[in-house]
Amino acid sequence: MKLSTLNIIVFVGLIAIVGVLTMQLLMLNQAYAFEKKEIGEKIHFALQDVVNKIYRDNNSDLPAASPIKKVSEDYYVVNVDDAFEAPILEYYLNLEFQKVKMDMDYEYAIYDCASDEMVYGEYISSSGTAEKNEKKCENCFTKKEGLVYYFAVRFPDLKYSYISSLQQYWIYTGVLFLVLVIYVYSVFLLLKQKKYSELQKDFINNMTHEFKTPLSSILIASNYAAKQPEIERNVKLNKYLEIIIEQSNKLNLHIEKILNVAKSDEMHRGIHKKEFNIVDSLELVKENALLKYGHANVNLTSLKDSYSLYADEFHFYNIAFNILENAMKYGPNGSTEVNINLVETDKKLEIRFSDNGPGIPKDHIDYVFDRFYRVPRENREEVEGFGIGLFYVKKICDLHKWKISIANNPEKGITVTIAIPKKQIK
Repeated sequence: MKLSTLNIIVFVGLIAIVGVLTMQLLMLNQAYAFEKKEIGEKIHFALQDVVNKIYRDNNSDLPAASPIKKVSEDYYVVNVDDAFEAPILEYYLNLEFQKVKMDMDYEYAIYDCASDEMVYGEYISSSGTAEKNEKKCENCFTKKEGLVYYFAVRFPDLKYSYISSLQQYWIYTGVLFLVLVIYVYSVFLLLKQKKYSELQKDFINNMTHEFKTPLSSILIASNYAAKQPEIERNVKLNKYLEIIIEQSNKLNLHIEKILNVAKSDEMHRGIHKKEFNIVDSLELVKENALLKYGHANVNLTSLKDSYSLYADEFHFYNIAFNILENAMKYGPNGSTEVNINLVETDKKLEIRFSDNGPGIPKDHIDYVFDRFYRVPRENREEVEGFGIGLFYVKKICDLHKWKISIANNPEKGITVTIAIPKKQIK
């Protein structure tokens, strides 16, 4: 994926999440406003019914103007314009608040003409009983000029009631905000990782190309020198040149592997599939590997002489040779044995590479297919590679939709298994 395409996807995703979060906040604001309006109407209706009952008890006519004044969100003043008793007021308040299902604490005070002060009544809990409470505030009731017979009601938990009633909206908003934070953080890490990946690939490409130029010169000069009569007659010089050429070819092979890995993200473009016989390809792998490691014993077992596979023959040969070479390279000197078995099941064909080598420690076996990962080995520095062989094998298997696994054998050695779906076999 190109970086520009990635940026577009990230930008679109970010806009989508921000849009959803904005809509959620708008919905939360609307729900908050609706909740305030609904509770305000409940309080107003309840207090109006209280006023109606007091006027009825006093055989008085209701005033034309509304006797209820909303001083603040949680504070109301009610003018009854006639004498009333505190116990009756408290009874009516409890009754009417229960009718409108006002499940919240409140407290009230009555204006006393004699003392010209607001006389505190009671703190009534949501259950409708008077009780002592830390939120009790006798000094919160102030006089209303111009009124004689009136009372005031205060709701200390009203603001908290708004928040608690919208708990579900708050949870959704919090979850969306958390998703936005996680998304932004993940995008930041993704872009950072992408940047490092590009820098790493550029570095590998530049490094390998810089190595190939002088290495090609060394090989050309060494091959030319090896053909000179003076060198051919000198056994020691001829031997030294053979070592130079051999090690240069080996280094050149490693450089090619590194270049292939550096291009692994675009490797699918280089896959050219065609039909070929798996058994013949494995026989060729066996013969070429034995030319390099003549001390090993390699056995190929197959129930059929031919399994036609539609895949990239070049890459299939490379991964099979890579697995076999690892088994022979790390096996016991002089007694390395590798068995290649083709096993059919109902849904797949398995190619199993089993050896009698030292195996892989449990702490490392899960990481052998990672790029540049090398299993620590004692006294085997001379065969250590760059940790890209099995990564290349895994990459090719993934591109062909094959499954590859590795496991230690019960006694000794390991078994690498490539599982190919039966639908790819003819």
